[in-house]
Amino acid sequence: MSPSPRRQLPIAVCIELGAKRVFASALDWPGWCRSGRDEHQALVALEDYASRYGVVAAEAGVALPEDAGASLAVVERVAGSATTDFGAPGAVAAGDAAASGPGEARRIAALVDASWRALDRVVAAAPATLRKGPRGGGRDRDAIAAHVLAAEAAYARKLGVRLPAPEPGDVEAVARLRAAILAVLAATSDGSPASERGWLPRYGARRIAWHALDHAWEIEDRSEPAES
Repeated sequence: MSPSPRRQLPIAVCIELGAKRVFASALDWPGWCRSGRDEHQALVALEDYASRYGVVAAEAGVALPEDAGASLAVVERVAGSATTDFGAPGAVAAGDAAASGPGEARRIAALVDASWRALDRVVAAAPATLRKGPRGGGRDRDAIAAHVLAAEAAYARKLGVRLPAPEPGDVEAVARLRAAILAVLAATSDGSPASERGWLPRYGARRIAWHALDHAWEIEDRSEPAES
């Protein structure tokens, strides 16, 4: 008798409900997070980006399950805020308070690191001037990269890491900042905040990886010529 196929576990998703925007975040897969005008649109976007996120997961040495996009399961809904409507997943989920043993913490840190490496690759390959958005706006490549870097320094403080914001192009300073962040995320955690009045490590990983990948994918999309 042949063995029965292994059952794929569902991908746990948190829905963050804002007044104007909704985010769907895969709780155990930092960076796999998309938004829409409502819950349905956010979930469709999350499913659509499974293949793009799968590339990042593979780089981290963590295989995203086959057909992960078709295995989404909403396990939690949280109220959003002005941050949500502005365009960032700003609500902490109950799942973010879960403990992380050594293996899980290292996996989370590896996914965040892979998100940074994906962004760095995209920035290196992109033209300096990007195609404008549908309303004629949007930062160009270097401005996006500088924005992400400044945000990472602010995010680091939420994890108890207090280093100066690196100057764009200061490779060594960027590496020091990221290594310090990864050291926090890779440490075994009982789920409590990484510093007094700071972020939970799992939420920090979700927010940091989302920001890097959101802009990496934006740069990729805006590097392509507009469809005629």
